[in-house]
Amino acid sequence: MRLGIFGGTFNPPHMGHIRLVTAIADKLQLDHVLIIPASVPPHKHVLNLARSRDRFEMCRLSFEGDRRFSVSDTELLRVGKSYTYDTLCEIKKKYPDAELFLIVGSDMLATFDEWYRYHDILMMCTLCAASRKPGFVPELEGKFTPEEIEKIKFIEIPVFEVSSTLIRRRLSERESTQGLISDKVRDYIEQKGLYT
Repeated sequence: MRLGIFGGTFNPPHMGHIRLVTAIADKLQLDHVLIIPASVPPHKHVLNLARSRDRFEMCRLSFEGDRRFSVSDTELLRVGKSYTYDTLCEIKKKYPDAELFLIVGSDMLATFDEWYRYHDILMMCTLCAASRKPGFVPELEGKFTPEEIEKIKFIEIPVFEVSSTLIRRRLSERESTQGLISDKVRDYIEQKGLYT
């Protein structure tokens, strides 16, 4: 099985997340993709972070229309910081025969060499970096060994400029988020009074 892993804060999940992971799943012919909301992301300081359960539910609502995707609470159940390496170890135990593909935005690749046990991560999976610019490849030599560079794929995807920060700002200022988040997520946010 070709298994994708797409983690993030998802505060809230938006159409950029959906389009990115769907495009990569299609291009790499992934059998299944685990969407994994992070509990306490070690590389980010997030203001106005919605509760874990709310972010999990918003992810579920965002991806429920495609059977290839499921949302995992693996990191939400973990106490303390949430490291990708630990998550991959858990997934490897659960799916020992799966070929793993870790999906990240190309912006994350710039600091990937600072991630906890990043060498081990690259030995456990193929790192799939979404590239918004045709032919864009950040400088990898010097950061990674030739063997590690072989484990990094750049996948061109259509550009969709949106961020969770922008959506939270729009929600707090009561501006439209039409087309930026799914209708189900917008309804959930309104029902729960999130980001106001």
